[in-house]
Amino acid sequence: MSARSLLALGLSLLLVGCGASSPDPTPPPESPQTGVDTGTGTDDSQTAATPPFAVEEVTTFDEPWAMTFLPSGEALVTERGGALTLVEVTSGEKRRVEGTPTVLHEGQGGLGDIVLGPTYTTDGTVYLSWVEATGDGRAGALVGRARLHTEGTPRLEDLRPIWRQEPTTGRGHYSHRLAVSPDDDHLFVSSGDRQKMDPAQDTANDLGSILRLDLDGRPADGNPFGDRGGQAAEIWSYGHRNVLGLAFDADGRLWASEMGPKGGDELNLVQRGGNYGWPRASNGSHYDGKDIPDHTAGDSFVTPKVWWTPSVSPGSLLLYTGTAFPEWTGDAFLGALSGQALIRVDLDGTSAAKADQWDMGERIREVEQGLDGTLWLLTDGPRGRLLHLTPR
Repeated sequence: MSARSLLALGLSLLLVGCGASSPDPTPPPESPQTGVDTGTGTDDSQTAATPPFAVEEVTTFDEPWAMTFLPSGEALVTERGGALTLVEVTSGEKRRVEGTPTVLHEGQGGLGDIVLGPTYTTDGTVYLSWVEATGDGRAGALVGRARLHTEGTPRLEDLRPIWRQEPTTGRGHYSHRLAVSPDDDHLFVSSGDRQKMDPAQDTANDLGSILRLDLDGRPADGNPFGDRGGQAAEIWSYGHRNVLGLAFDADGRLWASEMGPKGGDELNLVQRGGNYGWPRASNGSHYDGKDIPDHTAGDSFVTPKVWWTPSVSPGSLLLYTGTAFPEWTGDAFLGALSGQALIRVDLDGTSAAKADQWDMGERIREVEQGLDGTLWLLTDGPRGRLLHLTPR
């Protein structure tokens, strides 16, 4: 579906940002701000010599984390420090959105994801995630719902939390990615293992899980452990480490990109009640080299559809539905942080295969699709760039 040799785009290197830090025995040195996974590259992804897209820089942000497009064609961009910005992407003009929450901007914490609610066109509802301190040295992610007004000075009104992650010590692996289901009835939230590992196998807490909530934040009916009550009532799948990408395909299947430890990054097809193995199974290893059993047939864990060793540190996931790049319609795109690449995975129903890996020379935090089907990237770090990718 595309060319197959090395691409060099000559983009400047950014080293600051969130990688895949872990409490695994003897972890590698970490960035004082976020923690960086030392693995780079992949084992068998392809690269392209003649890029099928042109790249244009539009504007810059301070540690951008997520973006989403409005029906008007403008985009909302979050910055980890707490800023939410409305961007006119054709000109790069930016307007700061008022009414944002106070965030804990430490480690991998800060302002996170933002998505439009299914009723956005009638009432302006948006959902956003961020990290808060609890006052006792612990911290946790939370999700809030608000109404966005874009006339004049843009602002959020009636912002209120609808879900809180179980707080714990440490400042990493919050995950807090969001996705609205295709039926517009449910909100899916990724809740990381908070670098504690073992809680991901315990459905009595919400760590290391993907959650399925009603739009008001309550555990949704029909969840696999709903009859148990407590935290388990909101869990859809578990055994996850640090899911930083959630997206639905055209047939309503949920996919997730997940950071492994030292190697073992994953693209997973999310199943109701599925156990994805962490920390009992991974195609990576602990940072001190100690082995973790690989995923194997019959081990009772859901096997990843695609995995990467060494690490690429997937920080986002997009399932492409546009026609600007018609040969890619239906495929998955991942932004790689330590891998400093844009990665395409060929999806065919429930099957997945590595396709292209374009060296971008920068840590790619977010991949988003514009209203016209072109691609948009946010690079990571204190001068993160908004890049527009158009067909050549």
